[in-house]
Amino acid sequence: MIIQAEVHIRAPLPVVWRVFSHLEEWKDWNTACNSCRLVEGDELAAGACLTFVVKPIVFPVKVQPRVVSCEPGREVVWEGERFGIRAVHTWRFREQAGGVVLESMETFRGPLLVLGRLVGVPKRLHRLTVQMLDQIKQHSEACGAALPPEATPARPRG
Repeated sequence: MIIQAEVHIRAPLPVVWRVFSHLEEWKDWNTACNSCRLVEGDELAAGACLTFVVKPIVFPVKVQPRVVSCEPGREVVWEGERFGIRAVHTWRFREQAGGVVLESMETFRGPLLVLGRLVGVPKRLHRLTVQMLDQIKQHSEACGAALPPEATPARPRG
């Protein structure tokens, strides 16, 4: 099973990366994931472990993925396992057309996926992904609008 979505954010890449990578601040804007925080490591980086709670069906599920790769402002991949289902979540950041395209792709494998499909988990996970992307967009654009023009680093041409 693959859950994939993307959003165009009209904010500079450093702003979008800051919003995404400061997990301790997710509680201020993110309603798709609750109680998000690092449990190992000091920052979002390879080897760090985070925890958060999602509610893909009736009951909340606590997950604790480990970051397997992190290229700040480019890509973050974390993976974990819960209830016999293995998930790999890839986040990609691309500068494009006056902002950033943020892509989320999550792949799931495991025997319980059959049951999950029967109770509508894929549709619910897709809604949660879109909700989170929209909230990253809203918060990044609000933060980007609050910056004075000189605070946004110029990109060299060439």
